[in-house]
Amino acid sequence: MSFNITVQPSGRTFIAQADEALLAAAIRQGIGLPYGCKDGACGSCKCKKIEGTITQGTHQLKALSLEEAAQGFILTCCATAHTDVVLESRQVTDESAFPVKKMPVRVNSIARVSHDVMNVRLQLPAADVFKYHAGQYVEFLLRDGDRRAYSMGNAPHTQTENPGVELHIRHMPGGKFTDHVFGPMKEKDILRIEGPFGSFYLREDSGKPMIMLASGTGFAPIKAIIEHLQFKGISRPAVLYWGGRRPADLYMNDWVQAKVAEMPNLSYVPVISDALPEDAWTGRTGFVHNAVLQDIADLSGHQVYACGAPIVVDSAQAAYTAAGLPEGEFYADSFVTEKDKAQASA
Repeated sequence: MSFNITVQPSGRTFIAQADEALLAAAIRQGIGLPYGCKDGACGSCKCKKIEGTITQGTHQLKALSLEEAAQGFILTCCATAHTDVVLESRQVTDESAFPVKKMPVRVNSIARVSHDVMNVRLQLPAADVFKYHAGQYVEFLLRDGDRRAYSMGNAPHTQTENPGVELHIRHMPGGKFTDHVFGPMKEKDILRIEGPFGSFYLREDSGKPMIMLASGTGFAPIKAIIEHLQFKGISRPAVLYWGGRRPADLYMNDWVQAKVAEMPNLSYVPVISDALPEDAWTGRTGFVHNAVLQDIADLSGHQVYACGAPIVVDSAQAAYTAAGLPEGEFYADSFVTEKDKAQASA
């Protein structure tokens, strides 16, 4: 049995099978609903159900609270339809939905850029045209059926001369995939990926000043967006706030400094939370999301792109909304780990 799903205010429609998550059905049919983790942990796919009956699957309460559910909000990543459904979603566009592909990739290079971050370059099939937005992610398809998601750190235009994607992979001790990356994985290994996924990408139709907020390897999709800004000659003001525990965690600091020198509209504020005396750190300290508010008290005229640890993204969204940021101007990619997903409840 299948059901018609209508999305307002765009009026776009798609078909969902009775046992199929609404988001999976939308992705399959090229409908650009907003989403992030696809596992009920981040809340990026939250939207309002206007009509119809659904079953809300397992999710974390921080992604969808009981109060929000009572008000009619749902998570499309883990909701299935029992009738035709009408949803309200602020973001359903043709241009945001490039075809999702599965493809083999070859490990082209592996470089350790900090004590716990590896820069991995994957070579794509030469005959395959891979289209994506700067900021989106791919998923590794593991042999046991599990998946691991990583944002692409290079902008789409880089595919022209050298087809491939750059990933910044942090080691999670005991992690099924990252233990492999930091252990036996070697150049020329063949892996399988699927993508692109995610609704975290630059909205080029806005001229508002941009705040880019990154914690740790949340810098990867931000790096791709910076490359895209430069390539397209987009001149809107942009400032990057990148946070880490210690200076070495800002593993491409020199790259950012070089881009600032090349791009007059880009500025950079590195923020360290736990510097030790031997780091000789003299820059900004504290939590990176707070540094933004110390510099810009009124965010009503800005647009924010936040990426990294869930606690940073969630804290930023709450604080920035209180500082006047319009709800529709906060775009985020919360780096949800397998441990985070395991804490799903409700």
